[in-house]
Amino acid sequence: MWQLMHQSGERAPFNWSTFRRLVSYLAPYKGHVLAAAVALLVAQAALMLGPYITAQAIDRYLTPALAAREKGLPVPGGTLSGLILLGLLYWGLSLLSWLGNYLEIYFMSYAGQRAIYELRDRIYRHLQRLSFRFFDRQPTGVIMSRVTNDINTIEEMLTSSILTVLASLFSFTFIVAIMLTMNWRLALASFTVLPFLMAAIWYFSERVRAAYDRVRNTIAHVYANLQESISGIKVTQSFRREAVNQERFSSVNERNFQANMQAESLNAVFMPVVDLIGAMGTAIILWYGGRLVIGGDLEVGVLVAFLQYMDRFYRPMREMAMFYNQMQAAMAAADKVFAVLDEEPEVKDPEMPLVLPKVRGDVEFENVRFGYKEGEEVLHGISFKVEAGQKVALVGHTGAGKSSIINLLARFYDPWEGRILLDGHDLREFSQRELRRHMGIVLQDTFLFSGTVAENIRYGRPGASMEEVVAAAQAVGAHEFIERLPQGYDTVVHERGSLLSVGQRQLVAFARALLRDPRVLILDEATSNIDVATELLIQKALRTLLKGRTAFIIAHRLSTVREADLILVMEKGYLVDMGTHDELLARPGHYRTLHEAQFKSASLLAGN
Repeated sequence: MWQLMHQSGERAPFNWSTFRRLVSYLAPYKGHVLAAAVALLVAQAALMLGPYITAQAIDRYLTPALAAREKGLPVPGGTLSGLILLGLLYWGLSLLSWLGNYLEIYFMSYAGQRAIYELRDRIYRHLQRLSFRFFDRQPTGVIMSRVTNDINTIEEMLTSSILTVLASLFSFTFIVAIMLTMNWRLALASFTVLPFLMAAIWYFSERVRAAYDRVRNTIAHVYANLQESISGIKVTQSFRREAVNQERFSSVNERNFQANMQAESLNAVFMPVVDLIGAMGTAIILWYGGRLVIGGDLEVGVLVAFLQYMDRFYRPMREMAMFYNQMQAAMAAADKVFAVLDEEPEVKDPEMPLVLPKVRGDVEFENVRFGYKEGEEVLHGISFKVEAGQKVALVGHTGAGKSSIINLLARFYDPWEGRILLDGHDLREFSQRELRRHMGIVLQDTFLFSGTVAENIRYGRPGASMEEVVAAAQAVGAHEFIERLPQGYDTVVHERGSLLSVGQRQLVAFARALLRDPRVLILDEATSNIDVATELLIQKALRTLLKGRTAFIIAHRLSTVREADLILVMEKGYLVDMGTHDELLARPGHYRTLHEAQFKSASLLAGN
């Protein structure tokens, strides 16, 4: 029964470690779980006594009363009062069962929801710690599916299903005991269908885990495709790819539909099979119990109670089977959630991180080798040294390795070989938080968060005053356009800053980085999408703002790097030349070739 089918078709034992790990999230709320369990047991006990009271009413009062009536005798004394008492007792037990169920749902819901809160919060915090390589491998939609859809599936198990199986086990045990007590021969006859029921459970449980695992996988692909389609909607419409994208989405959606239908088909067949086996048990009770009643070996009330208990006998079996199906879905989801939680950050902080109260800004690369995929090196033995306060420009064709140098400097990745030093200390000696406290970064893909313009500028320094926010915006030339916005600095920008132009978003990102007053400033293609007038404004601001800071600038337009103290020329992952603008132009090489090609293109465009 506990053997499960994986998607590959191979059997594997039920993963108890995953189950225990999942249930461990309820441990801090064991008081609530215990209270829920007690309330549930009281509710079930009260509910299970109902058929017994019915049997007592029939055999102690109704049957003697009917017999007396047939003989023309008066109804035995105390019949009506006895029936009233049993009726009140039945109603009182029903009320107690209702109250117990209410308390069980309340306490268990609290414990389960708190556990889900902790699980969702933990996976979010863990995602914040994971290195870039994890996000390089995992589509955003798949990650979203883990945090939303998979955790929602786990929620159903933690909030209701666990105590459901406890109630079912208690009910099953109680019913078996009371049936054996009332009439052991009829009870044993009723139990003859149990082997058929266990066989059905074993047969279907063999196939459930694989079905729900496929559901989890296919819905993750639906999320991934949907996220990609929404993010790239402008490109899709520009290239008229709507039909192609619709076909791709329909394909993954169809696979999810088929996976869900397979899982639901198992449930659709399983439950009627259990009911059919239950009907067989009822038929046995009617046949054998009826013979006992006719033979005078069984009272009518006991037979009625047995029929009621038989219905309740199969109810916990059905509930446990449904719980098992839910558990398979939850376990499939938990495996995927825990796979994310078990993902170790590739870039790790040292046990005793170095803290520098003040950073000068000296940067040195020593024979650095690096690649994003094993066996595919993209930086080949890079070495250079930058003095504090220097402005460094990185130039080269697309794919030359410029952004890789920036990624390593910000320690989004660690080099395969060699060292990167800040003020003479290996970057791996710092915690990531400490290292980036001294850096301001404006990436090529400018990202603004939902919130006001002021909140986005304060993102790196939440405690900055409004005067400091305005000063940073003025320094990069963003103040004028912000003032023209409907609510100025209090204007709300939506996700990714969609209400602002590309140039405006980059200016806000500049202000955000500069507000931190970093010792090392990184600009990754930060002026690539800004018009010439805006770029000139930024260059003017940077002459003052970069004074005394070490700055690394990547730019396609070589006109933006003329004032750099040092230019690093990259080509296919190699540092092929370095020097000032004038020095590099004075000698043949990649830089002069790039410069001549770029200005030739500019002249041709101007001529047109």
